[in-house]
Amino acid sequence: MHKLSLKDAAAAATAPVYGRSKRGGPSQQSGPQQLQQQQGPPQLPPQMFTTAAQLLDLTDKKLLLVLRDGRKLSGILRSWDQFANLVLTNTNERFFVTTSENPKPRNLYCDVSRGTYVVRGENVLLLGEVDLDKDEEPPAGWEKGKAEEVVELHRAAEANRKHKDKIRSRKGGNLWGGDMENSGEVLF
Repeated sequence: MHKLSLKDAAAAATAPVYGRSKRGGPSQQSGPQQLQQQQGPPQLPPQMFTTAAQLLDLTDKKLLLVLRDGRKLSGILRSWDQFANLVLTNTNERFFVTTSENPKPRNLYCDVSRGTYVVRGENVLLLGEVDLDKDEEPPAGWEKGKAEEVVELHRAAEANRKHKDKIRSRKGGNLWGGDMENSGEVLF
């Protein structure tokens, strides 16, 4: 069976096709009808998939995920389902913090091993394949820190951010005349 591209389908739709009518004489049929009779429905190129089926090419490859709550995970994709729920093995969670040291703050990161991880598909914000040649290099502008120190700094920064968001939402609620306490949480 000959596969068609979208260009071929568009060209066939505008070109007349001549054949025989039911009475035996020549007739003119429109392009798509004749084309569909000969080859079936047009095939879309694999790049057109926008469903969980795209994950087939990424199975057994190392991926980097950014989740809706801001977490960054890297691991090997082992399994997935129709809802894009993912099973990652050898998963690491990466933390980034900037210290408030004088005179120059430091950008630190660390990886914390999480083992096998199941991620609900609706929580995936960004997903990409990791270049294994560059995987061991530290991110540009960042240096590796001690895991305990970096995680504790990250937790403190998150608590500070949530406190500021709560104050901001109270001010917004007072300005707009309503309670915005539990109206939603900032993702990052």
